[in-house]
Amino acid sequence: MFHRRRHRHREEAELDITSFMNLMIILVPVLLMSMVFARITVLDLQLPKSASSEASETDEPNKQIELIIRDDYFQVNFPAGAPVERVPHQDGEPDLPALSELLQQVKQMLKNQGIDKNDIVILSEPDTPYQTLVSAMDTARSFRAVVAASVVNAELFPVISLGDAPAQEASE
Repeated sequence: MFHRRRHRHREEAELDITSFMNLMIILVPVLLMSMVFARITVLDLQLPKSASSEASETDEPNKQIELIIRDDYFQVNFPAGAPVERVPHQDGEPDLPALSELLQQVKQMLKNQGIDKNDIVILSEPDTPYQTLVSAMDTARSFRAVVAASVVNAELFPVISLGDAPAQEASE
């Protein structure tokens, strides 16, 4: 009772990866298109010029625009040290739209006087929140304007210098 086993020569089955390749051809572009790419923005900043170096360069008085960031308000000065207006914070949060309006008015006032100014010095206190400083820089750099039925970023003061705010006086 010998059973003969037949040994069949089985051929190796080929792998059919066509359907897998089709899936990859569709899946990869869809994933790439839906992916959120991180955007890194580089801000060019300068240190404010000292008063002594400016005085030696020109005999003209200091014509800097200053934006001072305080705990409860923004103050815009032009020329440096001469207050234009204060923008108080609303409900403990910086009032950036009002600051933008004020900076637009200052820019327009300077244009009316024939002064083309594109730099501003932002002075902040040591404990100023980072987000407040960055938001103030963005607000001072540009504003949204409607031109030919489309919204564009119009330039205000793109050249930004940073510095420390002067100490507050007791009367403030």
